[in-house]
Amino acid sequence: MRKRVLSFLLASCMVLPLALFTGGCAQKSSASALWEAGGTRNKIVVISDIHIGVDDKYAENVANRPILIDFLKRLQSTRDVRELVIDGDFLDEWFLPVDYPSYTDVQQFYKEVIANNQGVIDELNKVADSGIKLVYLPGNHDMTQEDEVLQEAIPKIVQIRDAKGLGTYYTGDRNEIVIEHGHRYDVFSAPDTVTNAELLGNNDTMLPAGYFYARYGATWVTEGRPKVERTLPVITDVPDKADLDQYGAYMYYQILKSVSERLTINEGLEEKVFDMHMDGFDDSYTYLDFYPARQEDGSISAPVLFQNIQRTWAERQKVNQVKVPNSFLEAVAGTLDGEYFFKQANIQYLDNPDENVDVVVFGHTHIPEYKALDNGKYYVNEGTWIDDNTRSEAERTFAVITTGEKTTAGLYQYEKDGLVTDITANVGKGK
Repeated sequence: MRKRVLSFLLASCMVLPLALFTGGCAQKSSASALWEAGGTRNKIVVISDIHIGVDDKYAENVANRPILIDFLKRLQSTRDVRELVIDGDFLDEWFLPVDYPSYTDVQQFYKEVIANNQGVIDELNKVADSGIKLVYLPGNHDMTQEDEVLQEAIPKIVQIRDAKGLGTYYTGDRNEIVIEHGHRYDVFSAPDTVTNAELLGNNDTMLPAGYFYARYGATWVTEGRPKVERTLPVITDVPDKADLDQYGAYMYYQILKSVSERLTINEGLEEKVFDMHMDGFDDSYTYLDFYPARQEDGSISAPVLFQNIQRTWAERQKVNQVKVPNSFLEAVAGTLDGEYFFKQANIQYLDNPDENVDVVVFGHTHIPEYKALDNGKYYVNEGTWIDDNTRSEAERTFAVITTGEKTTAGLYQYEKDGLVTDITANVGKGK
């Protein structure tokens, strides 16, 4: 949903910070370290949106997996790294075609994801054994993963959770660094234990609407991105903007309309393609079951799933422990606003008088970002490690935060040939 064209001049040799490298251009050397390390473990490396999957036929991280393993091997010998933080969307339960067999044991599913990516898991265990603290916090694509599964696979990993399906991690010498995935602020991706509770007769579910669209999108990709004629419900009359409830519902419809016109899978709109017997669901659903339309009473709403979703946003934010809540209209408009998550970093942390934070790190968008603010604070999005990042030209990106008397941040790319490229300047500084 989020589009941004980033211009990267990666072909030229870039001078990297002396704290990380010596010399002008960082060449891959015979040493296994990622850079010439200092004598103090003062660096926090943050990666996110790795998206390892259950089946290589459609998983989003297959080509980049051996490169990730190589990165982790070299990280172990980089002696000034204090922590490696996996900032969500590590194990992927969302990017599954709709014909993936229905399952009832979610934790068993995650065990199968782990088994399919044992090389990554083995290397992460070695990272934890090397003296680097290994930290994980959930993203939207792995929000249903429970502690026990990952802890069994990686015994030394530290898992961070606050609300269900969410985690916020404070670190650094003075807890001046805060890291979270960022889906807490996303209407489509924030855990939703509220909207379907009455329909399902339980509050066990937390999968939001984005889960269904991710499954639909995965199907479209695995089917070869077909172009199929569709007749979707159309809403022609725009509610008055003063009617915040219905105008918000209309804006939600507009976003889903743009997505639905592009993701045209071979299966019909009225086919019960979503066979759900997990996370509080126990039924089969069609695409139209959660697609907004005009209802008999004149209101705009999905007919079955996520009915009147705009009316539950305030309660969802409370359940999800959002520090400074916003309106549904602002949040849904943020889906199309590339600056929305930066604004949330400011509102929730950097400008929040109840917080004492110098660096905010989010993932989730797959768009690497770096902003050095005039007050000496930073916002960083570490990007993604998926094979085909359609939202950005940069792949395999990661953040490095150096904690100390003055905390600094940078953004880097791990190249296929083992080069580490500083892309900080390319993704923009300042507001």
